[in-house]
Amino acid sequence: MRKVYSETRHQRCWVHKTANILNKMPKSLQEKAKQNLHEVWMAETRKDANKAFDAFVAAYEDKYPKSVTCLRKDRDELLAFYDFPAAHWQHIRTTNPIESTFATVRLRTAKIRGCVSRQSILSLVFKLTMSAQKRWQRLRGFKQLSEVIKDVKFVDGIREDLRQGAA
Repeated sequence: MRKVYSETRHQRCWVHKTANILNKMPKSLQEKAKQNLHEVWMAETRKDANKAFDAFVAAYEDKYPKSVTCLRKDRDELLAFYDFPAAHWQHIRTTNPIESTFATVRLRTAKIRGCVSRQSILSLVFKLTMSAQKRWQRLRGFKQLSEVIKDVKFVDGIREDLRQGAA
């Protein structure tokens, strides 16, 4: 994605990052560590998220350096969603909606592997995607997409100009 859309901001998936971090910890500690990670990405503001992030690092760095290194290396990309409308946060913190979309296609195409031409597989993928589309949920805050495209600045999920007017 970065090669094609180099100017686009990147948001890492919290679901996958959490799983990667927890895999580097003992099972007995994973539930508590998971709650601490949730405090980071469920924080109301970037400031609170940074505070929770630093608390996680301080709590686990000495005993579980691999987990903390895994978290630390993507700090900016994990917290990028704070620069978008709050209504979009639920959608951009995880890649699961994207994966779910293609799960139907993957299941069907794996079964008929090797029996089709390029044209027939493209047609099949198109039809499966169109069928799956009927079950998709509308993006929360879809009316704010035009603002995001126009590069309107958001701070902690609120338009910057509206934020300054309220202060």
